[in-house]
Amino acid sequence: MKKILLASMVAATFSAAAFAQEELTVYTAFEIEQIRALETAFNAEYPDIKLNFMRDSTSVVTARLLAEKNNPQADVIWGLAATSMMVLDKDELLAPYAPQGLEKLDEKFRDSREVPHWIGMDAWIAGVCFNTIEAEKHGLEMPQTWADLTKPEYKGHIVMPNPASSGTGFLDVSGWLQQFGEEKGWEFMEGLHDNIARYTHSGSAPCNLAATGEATMGISFAFRGATLKQQGAPIEMIFPTEGVGWDMEAAAIVDGTPKVAAAQKLIDFAASAEANRQYNKFYPVIAKPHLAEAVAFYPDNATEIMIENDFAWASDNYERIIGEWVKRFDGKSDAK
Repeated sequence: MKKILLASMVAATFSAAAFAQEELTVYTAFEIEQIRALETAFNAEYPDIKLNFMRDSTSVVTARLLAEKNNPQADVIWGLAATSMMVLDKDELLAPYAPQGLEKLDEKFRDSREVPHWIGMDAWIAGVCFNTIEAEKHGLEMPQTWADLTKPEYKGHIVMPNPASSGTGFLDVSGWLQQFGEEKGWEFMEGLHDNIARYTHSGSAPCNLAATGEATMGISFAFRGATLKQQGAPIEMIFPTEGVGWDMEAAAIVDGTPKVAAAQKLIDFAASAEANRQYNKFYPVIAKPHLAEAVAFYPDNATEIMIENDFAWASDNYERIIGEWVKRFDGKSDAK
C-alpha cells in the first residue's frame, strides 16, 4: 500500500511539473475585448505560458515602464502605441528580437532596423461618434469635416480625450498638427476648445458618452464606435474628409526580462498569421494586409483616409506637444 501511495505521489509530482505554466507579465493598452480574444488564441498554441495582463491607458503604461526602468516588472509589451514604443526605445527599455515571419510584415509595421526592437500589429484610426437622437433634440446636423467641429452651434456638445493621458487623444493632436501645420493646427484646437464640454482621460470614454447620450458627439477612435454601433447604440461614425490621425499598436520584449524564451514566443505569436486574424476582428488595417478583411462600420477606404503619419516626429516632439496642449486646454479636463 505504501509503495502504491508513493508511486501515486511521484506520478502526481511529475504530472504537475509537466503542466506547470511559465508566467509572463504583459503590459498593454489593448481594449478588454482584444485581450480576451488574443489571450485565448495565444494559449491555444502555447498552453504552457500564462499571460498576466496589466492594462491601462497608453500614457499610464508608458509612464509606468519608464518609472520601472531600473527594476522592470513587465516581461513583454503587447498592444501599445508605436509612438510610445519609440519613447521607450530611446531609453533603452526594449530588447532587440526578430520574430518568426518578420519578413512577411508590411514594412510600415516594424522597426526599420535589421533586428527590430518592436513590431507593429494593426492601425487604429481616429473618428467621431455622433449620437443621432441627441443631435435631433438639439437641431444639430452631422459634421463632415474637422473644421465643422468649430462651428458655434456645437458649443458644449463635444467630448474628446486628453492627449496627456490618452494615446487616442495624442494621435488626434499629433494628426492635426501634421495635417494643418503647427500654426493652423493650434488655431484649429483653440476653436475646437470653445466647443468642448470636457476632456476625458480615456480614449474610449468620448464614444461611450456619445452612445449613452451624455454627449452629442465624442472624438474617439473607430474601434470603439464600431463596437458600440454593433451593440445597437444610436450613433453614426464620422471620418472627417480632411483625413484622420492614426497610430499602430505594437509589441516588444522588455529589456532585462529573465523569461526571454517565453517572451520571444509571445512576440513570434504577435507577428503570426493567427494573431493578425485576431487583430482583423477589430481593425481593418493589419500588419499582414493580405489577410485583411472588411470590418463592420469601418470606412471601406480606411487606408486612404489615414494621414501620412511621421511617427518619429510625433515621438521626438511628444513632450513639447503635450506641454503646450496642457498649458492651453487642460482647464476642461476631468479630475484624475
